[in-house]
Amino acid sequence: MNMKNETIYMLGHSTAEIQRLKAQAEILRPITERLLLSTGIGLGMRVLDIGCGAGDVAMLAAGLVGPSGSVIGIDRNPQVLAVARERAHEAGLRHIAFEEASAEAFTDKGLFDLVTGRYILMYQSDPASLLRAAARLVKPGGAVAFHELGLHQECRSVPNVALFELIDKLIRMAFSFALPNYDVGGRLIQHFWAAGLSQPKLFSETPIWGGADAPWGWLVETLRSLLPQLYQMGVAVKDVLDVEALENQLRDAIASTRSQVSGPAQICAWVRV
Repeated sequence: MNMKNETIYMLGHSTAEIQRLKAQAEILRPITERLLLSTGIGLGMRVLDIGCGAGDVAMLAAGLVGPSGSVIGIDRNPQVLAVARERAHEAGLRHIAFEEASAEAFTDKGLFDLVTGRYILMYQSDPASLLRAAARLVKPGGAVAFHELGLHQECRSVPNVALFELIDKLIRMAFSFALPNYDVGGRLIQHFWAAGLSQPKLFSETPIWGGADAPWGWLVETLRSLLPQLYQMGVAVKDVLDVEALENQLRDAIASTRSQVSGPAQICAWVRV
């Protein structure tokens, strides 16, 4: 997810982080799929996935365009691209290609029906610049679509579970300190207009969790990936939390209180070019 005008991907690309991204992709899949379907994606289309990471969005798009279509995923990190290529090969998706490139520098033999990205704009120092780069790669009548994270909205637990609230606060603190556009999910209209695009269509979905089977492991692994960032900020999480036992502690606390938890808001926007 390392585009030209963005900060370095703060969560890294370790094996553990790639596994966390795979778990995250399962949670986000139905929301991203709704976004892609909203744009009119269909069989035979050409799709570009910007900042493709381990390839989850590209693989989702490949299923929607079918073998008669094609998908290209671009990222600037060769390590994560190797993972994406292996996963696509194992899935038998021969109509996906992955290339090491930034959106600004990428060129192809033809334009695309859809250019998309997930959790990309929040890493950009200038989101409008990335949106302009995406739009130049779309054929007339095609679409630009982005799925972003609503970090400006707090997650809640009812009845209140203090441990969940603390984890949410720590995650948001780390992201707000490091991301150049922490609140991009709440400013998508502004950024689309700044890019010279028209008013985007938008929707937001908030996951609601409860009980023992919710993705508490993903939440804890997200916090674990952010520990170095928090340490740099002077927040020694390991002094107050047992990170190794945290998933079980959180699961037990949620289940015992019968709490209903709102996860992070997922905000999607797309526009016809």
